[in-house]
Amino acid sequence: MFDPTIYDNIKVVLEGAVYDLDLEGKIIITRREDLVHLSSMSRTFAIEFARKLDLPSRSEMYLNVHLSDLAAEILENPTAKPGCTLLIKFHTVVKDPEIDCPMIEAKLNMIWEQRPRITQEISYLYGEQQPDEFRNLITLSFGRKIDESHLDDFPDLIEYAYDSLTWLDERGVQ
Repeated sequence: MFDPTIYDNIKVVLEGAVYDLDLEGKIIITRREDLVHLSSMSRTFAIEFARKLDLPSRSEMYLNVHLSDLAAEILENPTAKPGCTLLIKFHTVVKDPEIDCPMIEAKLNMIWEQRPRITQEISYLYGEQQPDEFRNLITLSFGRKIDESHLDDFPDLIEYAYDSLTWLDERGVQ
């Protein structure tokens, strides 16, 4: 019998928390992936959800573990600090990036209590003369590894992600 790794334990809690929101009818899960990258021997779990399919925003959560962290944990390396990385991404649209992006960053910093690093990547379809809207990929990165000691933070993390998605949807409808 094998012992579950830090990654396995965190994945179960993260997935369960997101599915709880789905069961409550607050979100719809639109994609779920559990990948093993054979070239790097890393693992990634991704889950994507939206509040409703016809709303402009959606959220993705990525949990990743590298081979070095898996090996350190399995081999019980006493000097290593194994863990996983968590990224949260939001996909939405903006009309005017110069106005909308600073407002989005300020609001997300307020919701997330200034904790994660927030980046925004703006894109549009090439060939459009004057795009009516731009795609905005917002990435929240926490800049550290997580392990089972962070599991108590997951209810807040899921609530913040839901609050962020709600605000992005409501902002986009106006």
